[in-house]
Amino acid sequence: MDSTERLDGRALIYIAIALVTWSSAYAAIAYALTSFTPGEVALARLLIGSLCFAMLMWAKRVPMPQRKDWPQLAVLGVTGLTVYHLCLNYAETRIASGTAAIIISLVPAATATLSALWIGERISTRRMFGLGIALLGVVLVVLASGKQVKLQPMAGLVLISVIASAVFFVGQKPLFTRNSMIGVTAFGFFAGTLGALPFGLGLPHALAAAPWVHIAALLWLGIAPTFVGYLTWNAALRRASASQVSSFIYLSPPIAVFISWVWLGEQPGWLTLIGGVITVGGVALANAKRRTPVASASIAPAPVKQA
Repeated sequence: MDSTERLDGRALIYIAIALVTWSSAYAAIAYALTSFTPGEVALARLLIGSLCFAMLMWAKRVPMPQRKDWPQLAVLGVTGLTVYHLCLNYAETRIASGTAAIIISLVPAATATLSALWIGERISTRRMFGLGIALLGVVLVVLASGKQVKLQPMAGLVLISVIASAVFFVGQKPLFTRNSMIGVTAFGFFAGTLGALPFGLGLPHALAAAPWVHIAALLWLGIAPTFVGYLTWNAALRRASASQVSSFIYLSPPIAVFISWVWLGEQPGWLTLIGGVITVGGVALANAKRRTPVASASIAPAPVKQA
């Protein structure tokens, strides 16, 4: 990891915003899928996100990334946005929600492994141990919350989403050093939207027939979890290592439980709370700063006075 990278207060704020918005996406996707196909939901949220990024680039006069980076960004956008959202949306209609939640929680471990192999980030044993503890806490939260968990062949779609997400996070990281973060993120969205276009050709007809509440769910998906979520996530990714930032994804299930507790009055059980504490502890361990030994100052002997 670059010596200038650090998980400071601003990075933590960016991560918190991204996680809160992302935690709201699952319910909004399930709601929108009652009127739209998985491909239409993916295209709608990416298209709305792209329009928001285009307006942001115009308002801030952000330049496009360097031309030599366009092919890599196009591949990353299609992989990390088109493939990720299509697979996750289709999976949500075919497998148990608990199964999806547990498999998608493999993203931090996959990102840490890929970042070590691809861009040479140093992953300490303590960080890997912390990621393992956090994953155990997530599994406990999912199981204790009553979500159904089944071993299903279609769960492979979620595994593809995990790999696509890790590639997207790690692949963007080196590009931030020579391009604007907003420009890199926006270009990925433009490519991802074009990639999703063939899967959502029926979107105009579906919009005409859908009730306004389901259209509102699409607008929320495109603005909050997509535009705001990815913008703040990449802002954090620019400031700290990919393995550090991705470790906070483990906090999504506890955040979702907390939102349900405050918003819907769904009080969690003790096992869910214990799982949440374990998850938080694992994330804290994974991101704990390594203590640097303080060198003892050498004391010069006092000069001997001549008699």
